[in-house]
This record gives sequence, C-alpha cells and structure tokens, in this order.
Amino acid sequence: MSVERAAEILASAAQGVALTGAGISAESGIPTFRGEGGLWTQYDPVKVATIERFREDPRAYWTVARERGPAVLSAEPNPGHLALAGLEQSGHLVAVVTQNTDGLHQDAGSDRVIELHGSGRTVQCLDCGTRESRRDVQGRLEFQMPPRCRICGGMFLKPTVVLFGEPMPVDAVEEALALARRADVMLVVGTSLVVYPAADIPVVASRAGAAIIIVNAEPTPMDGLAAVVIHGRAGEVLPELAYRALMSGGG
Repeated sequence: MSVERAAEILASAAQGVALTGAGISAESGIPTFRGEGGLWTQYDPVKVATIERFREDPRAYWTVARERGPAVLSAEPNPGHLALAGLEQSGHLVAVVTQNTDGLHQDAGSDRVIELHGSGRTVQCLDCGTRESRRDVQGRLEFQMPPRCRICGGMFLKPTVVLFGEPMPVDAVEEALALARRADVMLVVGTSLVVYPAADIPVVASRAGAAIIIVNAEPTPMDGLAAVVIHGRAGEVLPELAYRALMSGGG
C-alpha cells in the first residue's frame, strides 16, 4: 500500500522537509488559484494581482480582497496542517516550505515555516513602510476603498505577499534550496508543481539523494521523480501517514 511505503520512508527521515501548495489549504475553505473553481478562472491575474497594476490602481486588488478576504481570515488549520506540525514535533520533519500565504501552518503549530510567496497576514504601506495587520485593513474595506495608511494616509497599502512581477524573497528561496540539498526525504503536498522556483525544490532534493513522496489530488509533472505518489486529499492522507510513520519508529 502506498501510504504504508511512504510511512516507512518518512519514519527513517533525519532531515525530512515538506513542500506545500494551495491544495492543502483548499480543505480549509481557501480557494486555489488554478484549476476548476480556482481564483484565476474568475479573475484575470494581470488585472488584479500584478505589481504594475497595483501601483496604477490598488482598488482592483482590494475589490477582490474584499470578497475573498473573509474566507481566508476565518480559515482554520485542517487535519493535513496538523499532521505536518505533528511530524515536525516528532522529528520526522525539520521544516515546512510553503507556497501559501495564509499562515495556517503556523496556526497548526509548525515552528519552522519558510514562506516562498510571503505572508498575507500583514499589509505594508509602500509610501512610508508602516505595517499593519491584514485583519485590521480588511475591516476598513467596507467604507474605505482603497484602504489608506493610518500613519501617512497613502493609498498604496500592499499585502506582504509576492505579486506577479515582484521578485521572490531571496532569503526564503535560498533557505528552501539549502533545506532541499540536505533533505533525505521530501514530502510534497497539495501543489501542482508548475510554478517556479518552487517546482525546482523537489528536483534539487532528488538530485541530492532525497526520497520524494507526493500527496496531491491530481498527477503532477514530477510524479516520475517520486518514490511514492498518493493521489488523495491531504486532510485524509497526511494524518494516516503521520500515524504510521510514528508507529514505524524513528524520530
């Protein structure tokens, strides 16, 4: 059984690393970006999620955020997030590298979380640099569009996430790649593995000798790299995988 084999591999990990994408948070009610029902099937990312468009008219971004924000801010970790936190606490994982910006891994109890695309929990004024809670800014959207900085009054309040056209956070990418080079097991969860440089991370780990385990609802372009591929929901697969890994010893 693939879960049993994956658990055996994970149980022996000394430097296990998880890489997660939107699929794990979809089970907490946060819409994915691509695929059926994804955010980019409803909105044009060029019009609402590029840094150039944001600097021209931040209303485009915040109009979508007014609709989507409450679901993200009210979301709670699901059993998949909790299982990964448990695997870190038991020593089977040393870190979680995530493409997500929702903060649910931290809420679940994961200690070392590398956010490749930034954090949606805070907002920064591009004029004066002041940072605010995303929740506070979200609360102003019903009467102030676009929201303005409480310190300087600037209208360019941007979430601390990576928009299209912005560079990836160098420190986070370098840390993720360093973890991949040291990893003996990489657990890939809920990502289509089509967005770079995140999609390079399992390749780097595989070339360094790590065993790759992929848990995803749909096939990915890198299934051929994996020692084990499990097509299923993270919230169902990961708790069983974590339990079996713990019972198999190690960590």
